Amino acid sequence: MRPLAPGRPRLGLRTRLLLIGVTGVALALLVGGVGFYQALRVSTDRTLDREALSSAHEVAALVDEGRLPDALPSSGAQLVQVVDARQRVLAASLGADRLVPVLDPAQLQGALAGEAVLVDGARFGSSGPLRIRAVAAGAADDPVSVIVAVQVGDVLAARRALRAGLLVVFPAVLLVMAAVAWVAMGRTLRPVEALRAGAERIGTPPVEAGPGADPDARLPVPPAADEIRALALTLNGMLDRLAAARDRQRAFVADAAHELRSPLASMRVQLEVAERLGEGGDLPAELAPDLERLSALVEDLLLLARSGADSPVPAHPERVAVGALLAEVAADAPGREGVLVEPAEVTADLAVRADPAELRRVLLNLTTNAVRHASSRVRLDALAGPEGQVLLRVTDDGPGIPAGERERVFERFARLDDARDRDAGGSGLGLPIARELVARAGGSIALTGAPGGGLRAEVRLPAAP
Repeated sequence: MRPLAPGRPRLGLRTRLLLIGVTGVALALLVGGVGFYQALRVSTDRTLDREALSSAHEVAALVDEGRLPDALPSSGAQLVQVVDARQRVLAASLGADRLVPVLDPAQLQGALAGEAVLVDGARFGSSGPLRIRAVAAGAADDPVSVIVAVQVGDVLAARRALRAGLLVVFPAVLLVMAAVAWVAMGRTLRPVEALRAGAERIGTPPVEAGPGADPDARLPVPPAADEIRALALTLNGMLDRLAAARDRQRAFVADAAHELRSPLASMRVQLEVAERLGEGGDLPAELAPDLERLSALVEDLLLLARSGADSPVPAHPERVAVGALLAEVAADAPGREGVLVEPAEVTADLAVRADPAELRRVLLNLTTNAVRHASSRVRLDALAGPEGQVLLRVTDDGPGIPAGERERVFERFARLDDARDRDAGGSGLGLPIARELVARAGGSIALTGAPGGGLRAEVRLPAAP
């Protein structure tokens, strides 16, 4: 599995959208369910209270008129009592207790103040709780209280069933909506994933993208006429412009380098002739080395412009014996006083498939760079690697390169702080050239720390069959 890039979110867009959506729906269901339940509870309570108070006022009117019957009128599951100031039941409806009032004095005071009182109806022969409202009636010198109790057992049972239903139905609805949203978002984001995969293939070097990689490939355009299609077309247009700019830049570098070769060669010949004939006059002594360095820079630029990393196949692949190549590179590498370049013994059957000239240029660049920074020794060796590869290594005992800078040195004209001296350092193109030539051969190159200190350049190439 490909590791997450720095800064890349750990949760995918699809998962994050689903979490946001499910969270929003869950909050909406929670708020809606609680609001619905509370509205229903308040509505039923008001209806019960309104009916109870209506019955209480009717009985209070009978008390005020002095026409209080023995069996008080009631509707439905109501129980009605008329209680005097000494808590005596003066009259009651059918089914109501004629001896004990349903409210004690403290509860009665609260009910008369407008509160709805809930009491256990078991002791009054009711199967469930009673919701009680009360009103005052009678003369001021002989007040009585009209109490109306409503059996609310069925109402409370219905509320409990509703709560249980909401607790079961809402999670089920949430799960179904999450599943539908997951599938819908997957289909919606499928073109986006195709765009991402296409962009990753385009931005990956050919050796990492695998065989058949096309550097001029473009992003897939979805068939649907939507914003994603417009985005794909816009990005493809941008890639076309970038490719054209790259080609123009490469052509300019190649043309400029090619045009500079002739005057530089002429200047070199004139300096050599002047030096041999003693006609140099006051020409600076460092002019010839500068000219050589400029010529090498032009050759490097021309090579970079002509090769590039867009061709994953070398121009002339052959079977190259590694042992002989290491010995040749060690012999041709530029020397430095006090630095020994030695190739290791390699088995005769160890070989790679690459362009001999390009592979020699790669090893020569790496060895030249190692000699420039080595303290006393540069070693070239090779060994068989895993998965049909051959590992070529160039190791020096110099100061090395910090781990965080080892990738940056493969950038063109990149120089570290201790290599900025123009006379001591190279052109800054040796390692970029090496990487591009190795990529053309289907391999890879990396810098690592050497055992005991120093720097090791490792080149991995396919082994020759």
